[in-house]
Amino acid sequence: MTSIENPDLGPDRSLLLVDDDEPFLRRLEKAMARRGFEVETAGTVAGGRAIATARPPAYAVVDLRLEDGNGLDVVEVLREKRSDARVVVLTGYGAIATAVAAVKHGATDYLSKPADADDIINALLANGGDLPPPPENPMSADRVRWEHIQRVYELCDRNVSETARRLNMHRRTLQRILAKRSPR
Repeated sequence: MTSIENPDLGPDRSLLLVDDDEPFLRRLEKAMARRGFEVETAGTVAGGRAIATARPPAYAVVDLRLEDGNGLDVVEVLREKRSDARVVVLTGYGAIATAVAAVKHGATDYLSKPADADDIINALLANGGDLPPPPENPMSADRVRWEHIQRVYELCDRNVSETARRLNMHRRTLQRILAKRSPR
């Protein structure tokens, strides 16, 4: 595995990745290690908080919603232990309210999944006022809608009637959407 040297990282290349999506976490861990980071991973809020307390990293990428709680709890611990840490909050459930909450808790940036390693590095290394470049392949509006419907469907324990009620959608319309493949 070849490593891509990144001179913008500085002397402390420690990176904490916190996500409960194991395949995504492993792929991101390998990609970030190849780009010169010294990566530690955690799959839970408790694990992320423990690492942030014991060995506060210079950089962190934290999923917002984890099985055992909210990733913002990890961000708070990071801010207490290391105020100069650059933290990017990732989530599959992007919304303005959660983005504002993430920034208020000390996140440097906020990205919606799916985000690739280059998007994450751009966000981690962006200078204060600089905005990272827009993503190369952003999700289409149809895909964002589909992702939102899938999220609500899962949160309603795959109950079509309850999901339709919460989305203010006719049940049969929702059934047709769920029967189709995801848009690109």
